Amino acid sequence: MQKSFAKLLGLATGAYATRRSLRGGPGYRGPPSDHFNGSTFFNPDASAGKSFSEFLRWQRTSQATPWPQWVENRAVPCLPEALQPGEIALTFINHITYLLQFRGLNLLTDPVYSERVSPVQWSGPRRVRAPGLAFESLPRIDVVLVSHNHYDHLDLDTLKRLENDHRPLFLTGLGNRAFLQEHGLGQVREFDWWDEASHGDARLTYTPAQHWSGRGVSGRNRTLWGGFVIEADGRKVFFAGDTGYWKHFGDLRGRLGVMDLALLPIGAYEPRWFMGEQHMNPEEAVRAHLDLEAKLSIGTHYGCFQLTDEGIDEPLHALDAARRRHGVAETRFRALETGETLRING
Repeated sequence: MQKSFAKLLGLATGAYATRRSLRGGPGYRGPPSDHFNGSTFFNPDASAGKSFSEFLRWQRTSQATPWPQWVENRAVPCLPEALQPGEIALTFINHITYLLQFRGLNLLTDPVYSERVSPVQWSGPRRVRAPGLAFESLPRIDVVLVSHNHYDHLDLDTLKRLENDHRPLFLTGLGNRAFLQEHGLGQVREFDWWDEASHGDARLTYTPAQHWSGRGVSGRNRTLWGGFVIEADGRKVFFAGDTGYWKHFGDLRGRLGVMDLALLPIGAYEPRWFMGEQHMNPEEAVRAHLDLEAKLSIGTHYGCFQLTDEGIDEPLHALDAARRRHGVAETRFRALETGETLRING
């Protein structure tokens, strides 16, 4: 009987946690702007997500390329013991999660270590490879960037582990702070587009994106989506988050200058009629790279969770074709192996 009661208690606790996650917090209330109507956020030049009926149409007509059940990582991370002035170290952990290291500053982008990107861990998109860097092998994490609240970007279980082990500063878009604090995260700051924050000598700016937000059927677009620019040790890095192709890449170049490194999404883009406004394909990612005039771009958002219809390797093949069409050398726009560490010198 004790086992039965414990099981029921576990199910009830899990159901309550799931409801809290689906709710996504109270959202944001504030004055209207060019991307906020007083209750929900919107994209100035595109829709902010498809309707539920359109989602059902996609599910009915989907012709998804099968993914493998499991893929073994081939790369071994090699974290630096020290960095030279102006040097950056970048380690691809999985999906859109990177460890970004400057001298005296370690950041994570949209960290995801869970088995699934879903409200529950018994259903939903499941990882097909292990994280390229084990959670226990992370160095001290100073700052965590959370671009928006989708499950493959705001992974509560991972964020709570980071809070417990590292006590970092969490930076995110408007409307997410109350939700994260409700789940026990201590230092959380939320930002509108172009808002800035400092951490030591580093400056971080929350930048526009063309996307949407929501963790359940209700409560869509009550929190903001975006990317980040990190300026540290004389270098500039752009983390685009999740975004469709829009004029914001050129705006960012004009406003904040040339990026030494840009992390740009290249996956989760098929079918285009459903994904096109909110997810770049590799062709558009190369165009974004050119708009930014980035010295180096690195692909993100691929190879770990099957979220859309393209095959696991299709983003890499399409990126290669797009580079050739636009005359961009592979040394200017790369895709890393999961677990690979890249050191970028001045």
